[in-house]
Amino acid sequence: MLTYKKVSEIQRLFYFCTMEKHTYDITRWIPVTSKEVELRGWTELDIILFSGDAYVDHPSFGAAIIARVAESMGCKVAIVPQPNWRDDLRDFKKFGKPRLFFAVTSGNMDSMINHYTANLRLRQDDAYTAGGKAGNRPDYATTVYSRILKKLFPDSPVIIGGIEASLRRLTHFDYWSGNLKKSILSDSDADLLVYGMGEKAIKDIISALQNGKQIHELNGIPQTAFRCKDYKSLPGIAENKILYPYNECLKDKSKFGKNFIAIEEESNKKESRRIIEKSEGHYIVVNPPYPSITSDELDSFYELPFTRLPHPKYKLPIPAFEMIKFSLTIHRGCFGGCSFCTLAAHQGKFIQSRSEKSILDEVVKITQMPEFKGYLSDAGGSSANMFSLSGIDLDICSKCKKPSCIFPLVCNNLNTNHEPLLKLYRKIRSIPEIKKITIGSGIRYDLIFDKKNEKINQTYLTELIRYHVSGRLKVAPEHTSEEVLKLMRKPDFKLFYKLADFFENINNKHNLNQQIIPYFISSHPGCKNVDMAELALATKQINVSTEQVQDFTPTPMTLSSAIYYTGINPYTDKPIHVPRTQEEKLSQRKYFFWQFKENRDKIIKELHKMGRTDIAQKLYGK
Repeated sequence: MLTYKKVSEIQRLFYFCTMEKHTYDITRWIPVTSKEVELRGWTELDIILFSGDAYVDHPSFGAAIIARVAESMGCKVAIVPQPNWRDDLRDFKKFGKPRLFFAVTSGNMDSMINHYTANLRLRQDDAYTAGGKAGNRPDYATTVYSRILKKLFPDSPVIIGGIEASLRRLTHFDYWSGNLKKSILSDSDADLLVYGMGEKAIKDIISALQNGKQIHELNGIPQTAFRCKDYKSLPGIAENKILYPYNECLKDKSKFGKNFIAIEEESNKKESRRIIEKSEGHYIVVNPPYPSITSDELDSFYELPFTRLPHPKYKLPIPAFEMIKFSLTIHRGCFGGCSFCTLAAHQGKFIQSRSEKSILDEVVKITQMPEFKGYLSDAGGSSANMFSLSGIDLDICSKCKKPSCIFPLVCNNLNTNHEPLLKLYRKIRSIPEIKKITIGSGIRYDLIFDKKNEKINQTYLTELIRYHVSGRLKVAPEHTSEEVLKLMRKPDFKLFYKLADFFENINNKHNLNQQIIPYFISSHPGCKNVDMAELALATKQINVSTEQVQDFTPTPMTLSSAIYYTGINPYTDKPIHVPRTQEEKLSQRKYFFWQFKENRDKIIKELHKMGRTDIAQKLYGK
């Protein structure tokens, strides 16, 4: 991860010089200080948004896009980035009470994932803070900010959103405390929760409040969750799905597992039911999401007047911005359904793509940025190559509740034609100011090798390798074990061999010196040390690097997390081995680095103990 410490002195000087030489109008940014509010001539704010991230006015940052959507509706909005929660709370008081509501987000990441490694060690940096400095947000930031605001301004509505609130909207396993936690609505005292990508919901909330409704009356807005005493009196916007209560899940892990199945299935439907969960003294109500938004709607969000820059108050680089400042998002959603991934739970299963015109217009805007040198770092989304893909017969999709359209096999009803994406890449390449566009988002190669569109998709893959790789193509097979991959909902590793052969052939044909870099995960439920040993051997035999690796982290609202907590696959009721101790996690991790001298003797001894001397001999020789 890029941190301020890793930025060279030359880069730092360049950053300062470019920031100082540009003249800027501070009113182009959403206000973050009282002085900026005064410059706009405002005497009262409609919405005050608190965020755990530094303020970067770029559509890749959730706080910025929600603030711009609210601004487009005529609201007077201010952002309080990374407020100090340790002092006299002056950051929470400085703008006073908003006319409509306070909005709260932990930022672009769950604050606990931001703070801790998979082995629960405190991270030393924070990519979403100027200078990469850690410690500028609290643990469970959404809850901490919300509680402070409710204590200071008890009569003002507090609306929480962002990934932390979204994935904790119902009872969830919290890896960092080791316990089941209630809905974040119960812990935070917030009045309303917006889950997923919240632009449409925030627009409807603002409209309702501007038309005189009170926050407690907003119980019919899609993609929101709230607390109530009696759900039976709610308007009948959808059929109800009743979950096992929080207290019963505490006593019986299997009920938590069954709740997970219900939540995942409702999340994957075209038409979902409203979810009701009894908590302590109240009910948590989760309204169904909006139907997939149109390209025109999505375009309108990305075409808001972003400066695409950090607020000028920051004097040090913000690493997360440095990584994405010359990139753009072309679609949202993911139908991959990976067991360990939260993308579908947050962004939705169905792909929502921007129009080609909107994307190309944004590329032109990027080329006009003063520091732009001709290189786009990415044009993708949750996956690089799901742009414009959807079901062929949408009536079939409307009856489907499967979490994945591509596991265990690519669905026959899925259009996998990559031609629209191929045409988009070609048009971006044709823009005179573009020297190269590299694709930083990972590709789903199981989509590319789908038989329905194999010819055009291999043309796409050929051009991707020839023109859009920055020397290293990143893909995510995640493991080599057939059983572990099934639990992960990932394709068989044999498909990776096919990709690697294709990649090598294109490189040889066009005299390219490029590498394929696979991502792998250790300590996933179902994974044992022998599986890691076989992974080490498989990667050695095809001479691929195991540098892009991570230990599994159980994140709320994923199947892998449910298995981690219960020790059972809730879909089959079969017990699953779960690596839980730090000792076992580190033991598995060492197989990624089997060639290191300090790991050799440990691995040989362990393999002998397992009765797998054959692997030891193939790794190290006799």
